[in-house]
Amino acid sequence: MDRAFQRTRILTNHLLLPPPAQTACLTSNDCLNYSPPELSEKYAFDVNEMRRLMDGHDVEERDRLFGLIIQSKLFNPRVRGGKVFVSPDYNQSMEQQREMTWKRIEYLLERGVFRGWMTGEGEEMEMKRFACFEVLGIFDHSISIKLGVHFFLWGGAIQFFGTKHHHDKWLRDTENYMIKGCFSMTELGHGSNVRGIETVTTYDSNTGEFIINTPCESAQKYWIGGAAKHATHTIVFSQLNINGTNEGVHALIAQIRDADGNVCPNIRIADCGHKIGLNGVDNGRIWFDNVRVPRENLLNSVADVSPDGKYLSSIKDPDQRFAAFLSPLTAGRVNIAVNAVYQSKVGLSITVRYALTRRAFALKANEPEVLLLDYPSHQRRLLPLLAKIYAMSFGANYLKMLYVKRTPQSNKTIHVVSSSFKATFTWSNMQILQECREACGGQGLKTENRVGHLKAEHDVQSTFEGDNNILMQQVSKALFAEYMAAQKRNKVFKGLGLEHMNKPCPVIPSQLTSTTLRSSQFQMDALCLRERELLNRFVADVSQCQARGESKEHAFNTNYQLAEDLGKAFSDQAIFQTFVDAEATLAAGSLKDVLGMVRSLYALTCLEDVTYLRYGYLSVDNAAAVRREITKLCSELRPHALALVSSFGIPDAFLSPIAFNWIDANSWTSVQH
Repeated sequence: MDRAFQRTRILTNHLLLPPPAQTACLTSNDCLNYSPPELSEKYAFDVNEMRRLMDGHDVEERDRLFGLIIQSKLFNPRVRGGKVFVSPDYNQSMEQQREMTWKRIEYLLERGVFRGWMTGEGEEMEMKRFACFEVLGIFDHSISIKLGVHFFLWGGAIQFFGTKHHHDKWLRDTENYMIKGCFSMTELGHGSNVRGIETVTTYDSNTGEFIINTPCESAQKYWIGGAAKHATHTIVFSQLNINGTNEGVHALIAQIRDADGNVCPNIRIADCGHKIGLNGVDNGRIWFDNVRVPRENLLNSVADVSPDGKYLSSIKDPDQRFAAFLSPLTAGRVNIAVNAVYQSKVGLSITVRYALTRRAFALKANEPEVLLLDYPSHQRRLLPLLAKIYAMSFGANYLKMLYVKRTPQSNKTIHVVSSSFKATFTWSNMQILQECREACGGQGLKTENRVGHLKAEHDVQSTFEGDNNILMQQVSKALFAEYMAAQKRNKVFKGLGLEHMNKPCPVIPSQLTSTTLRSSQFQMDALCLRERELLNRFVADVSQCQARGESKEHAFNTNYQLAEDLGKAFSDQAIFQTFVDAEATLAAGSLKDVLGMVRSLYALTCLEDVTYLRYGYLSVDNAAAVRREITKLCSELRPHALALVSSFGIPDAFLSPIAFNWIDANSWTSVQH
């Protein structure tokens, strides 16, 4: 009753209060003001030196291309919060986005950006091309994919599969966009299983022509970038049937449009339609109805057909011939893997900068609200991802160098590493962009703030140029084959980074101290131990299945979960090795000290993987010690967060309004403008 009486009295007093004087005005707390993080966050190391280490090459060329993009109205510049930002206008229709992608390509072509991309030679030119793709991908995924299809897939197929007369006829016109190429491999009924494609090509020795046919609806070429609107020519992958014998998948050049853009006779093209992202790319479907192409249009570096219809190839093994025909996909996988790293850099740059200026809740009354990144939970969400991107950056640089220095002997290594890194980097990109979207709260939903939309734009990376799950199974199969070959030869392991298998098995201490956990040798031992033990287990389990009479393929399918764990272990260890190698190039100093902490955070985050507990590589107590050390490292890296994202070298214009003065960017004045 006392409580009821008290509440009644409070309500009565409230109702009987005299009305406020007309001159009284409302008062409020001080309004929030934006304060640039640079005013309070100090750099403990040279961010330009860190950028050179991370980009690895062609920094000046990257900056030149950034400048070309910022200068042109074609790249949709707009002012928000007193700064200029560039990114595509995703409010445009699909048709408008496609036209803008093509106009941007024309702008870059006129300024010589693509000079030497097809006709130039040497490692320097290839690395410069990679750098340009990375910059263009930061602006827009559609333009990088559109260029990638034309140069890396169409152009790459002519370079790899073709011979001198193909190079002379097609490469310069490709570089100058006198022709516009696409790459017709995927079909409605077959994506990852290229060997099963159903398009058929026969040879007419009377006319010296190949005849291409789409025999059924599932054989229609599908998701062909450039086919719906712009492409004039395509590389057609089909089953080559010579004198009643199927010689397997081969590649030919076919024209699909004339110079005026009209679809050629006996070819039907349809649009794939609107997508959840990449609407600046005109993906199409193609049907071939007795399409005749000259005999010289067969890309014949691997196999040829004589004028009188005899099949000729120096590679007698059909499996080896088929493997040779997949080589252009390696360049595509390298590009996709590296592009994924740079998208994550964009997302993290925006999100970390926002977390250094956005406040939420005060810990005590009358105190300022706390910066998001000063919350340990927010640090734990973002900083391990930041460490992962540093590691993947060094992995990407290693992958590019491995590719440009390729030899016939290194092709297997390139295939395995590119498959592993493509899967790991693109999966990580999706994880990072989703975490960034959530960490930005409601602002992460706005298209202009980029992080949410980037996720939709890059979702496709997980399945094109090889489904990630299948790529990881290929990695495990390659490791299995390497293991069995070493056993059969009774020789040491050599290749695919398995040399650590020749050493004694590492032993993890029963109690892990902070010093041990931060030791690069311990970190390497722990990662090698997991790969070693999973490979031994995988070989044993597959061998047991085979001993029971199962086929090798059935045994692999039965042990798919173990194969996935092994693929991830291989990838983590290989990426970590590139991090250690990059760190070793630095002289002692603050840069190396901070990078060492980042390396430790990456390694320990890998040790949190469930396989360490699942298979008993870490005790429960040691797993808890790893977790505590991660939290400690996040706290120690917090003062370096701004410097770490600034080291990405991404110009402000390629980020978004919430990375800077998000209050002004959302002011009423901005609405009026």
